[in-house]
Amino acid sequence: MRHNIKNCKLVKIDRLSGNRASIYSIAINGENDTLLDKFVNDNLNSFKSETKDILMRLTTIGKSTGARTQFFKENEGSPGDGVCALFDDPDSNLRLYCIKYGSQLIIVGYGGPKSKDIREFQQDPVLTSSNYDLRWLPFPNHRKNKKVKEIRYINNGFDFDGVFRV
Repeated sequence: MRHNIKNCKLVKIDRLSGNRASIYSIAINGENDTLLDKFVNDNLNSFKSETKDILMRLTTIGKSTGARTQFFKENEGSPGDGVCALFDDPDSNLRLYCIKYGSQLIIVGYGGPKSKDIREFQQDPVLTSSNYDLRWLPFPNHRKNKKVKEIRYINNGFDFDGVFRV
């Protein structure tokens, strides 16, 4: 799902967010659907229980627990870019790539199934492009990021404010 990204927008997912964490996703090139919407639509039929479990995990993070480290497989990108994989169970097939900012903010991207015969995401073109799309996007705290001077944290670190440009 590699994108020719001309512009993108952070969208807060209110139904998943709560008093423990805010969950965001990304709308690309003026589209109405976020990457999370596309992930759900693309995987719900083939991986119904895992898709629902991931959405439940995001709801739990937002409303009950915050973004605990044990919910994520960290270091799924380059050092310093913050890309990690969210899954409901380490033995599950479905991966959702995201960037975690402490325990209070998550930006959710896209992902897909990672079969047992695939050891690294680079062996699957969908997982590779999903991971690299997040690495490329200009979000706060990314290494070498000079495009997000307009973005700042508000509400005691529970939300983003501002506009970023690609």
